[in-house]
Amino acid sequence: MAEDVLSQSEIDKLLSALSEGSVDANAVKAEEEQKKVKVYDFKRPDKFSKDQIRTLQMLHDNFGRLLNTYLSTSLRSMVDVEVASVEQLTYQEFVQSLANPSVIGVLAVPPLKGNVVMELNTSIAFSIIDRVFGGTGANTVKPRSLTEIEEAVIRKTFGKAIDFFRDAWENVIKMDPRLEVMESNPVFVQIVPPSDMVVIITLKIVTGEVEGFMNICIPYLVLEPIMSKLTTTFWVASSVSKESRPEHVEILQRKIEKTRVPLIVEMGTINISIREFLMLGYGDVLQLDTKVQSELPVMVGTRRKFFCRPGTFGKKSAIQITRVAPEGDEDTDER
Repeated sequence: MAEDVLSQSEIDKLLSALSEGSVDANAVKAEEEQKKVKVYDFKRPDKFSKDQIRTLQMLHDNFGRLLNTYLSTSLRSMVDVEVASVEQLTYQEFVQSLANPSVIGVLAVPPLKGNVVMELNTSIAFSIIDRVFGGTGANTVKPRSLTEIEEAVIRKTFGKAIDFFRDAWENVIKMDPRLEVMESNPVFVQIVPPSDMVVIITLKIVTGEVEGFMNICIPYLVLEPIMSKLTTTFWVASSVSKESRPEHVEILQRKIEKTRVPLIVEMGTINISIREFLMLGYGDVLQLDTKVQSELPVMVGTRRKFFCRPGTFGKKSAIQITRVAPEGDEDTDER
């Protein structure tokens, strides 16, 4: 229950009463020490515990980081996305809090039953559209419904956001979210009865000088089958177990083994001036600082890893590895 906040005039009156003696400070202290009673509305029962709310915030912190990276890269602009709040309301209260028009996407989240609502403020939507079309990202458009072309741009953004939503929830449940329909009027989006409880994750998005919010509405009925998994302990344990799975290590190892890296043999070096370089022509000879019997460095990427000697193999030029370069050894401190 929210505490009452006193105005400045009320504070002045209270201080005046204490100084005059009409109010006993000890009586006020004793009243504060009495057991406080929390009001509980049985018409609006709390469905989510504090631990579950905290877990939902951690899940969507990850979602916000992924969305932040995507928007910053695709818009080529500084974008900041962070979770502003996680709270539980009735669905009617959520719908009444939305502006009309809004940019609303209704998602199906199989294997979970029901729908999830993802709402984006028009200020952020038009800022993204303006940036995609080559503008500065300033929101100079009055709130209105999107045109077909504008909706196509936002659908792409929603598509990426849905992918990140799936990735954020992967440790809890493997779902396959997809966008079913987009609406602009919140009244037309009725996914659960008005009195049903929902959890609202509000993300604050700042792009340039434009600031707005993205709201994700998840009904309790959707999360009910996996409520036991919405705990901090389960989420952390799932993350650790996922990272240490042997099959993932093997997949990563196979991919690394197939990775191609440039291998360069450095025949030698020479320092010349720009004038000499510009005067080089066909048939000119450059004397390198390498002797005939010297070992040649083998560069893997940009690092010296081996030493070798040049030669031939059949009718092709070849090298023979003679030793490993000390600074290229993985056991050394220099990486």
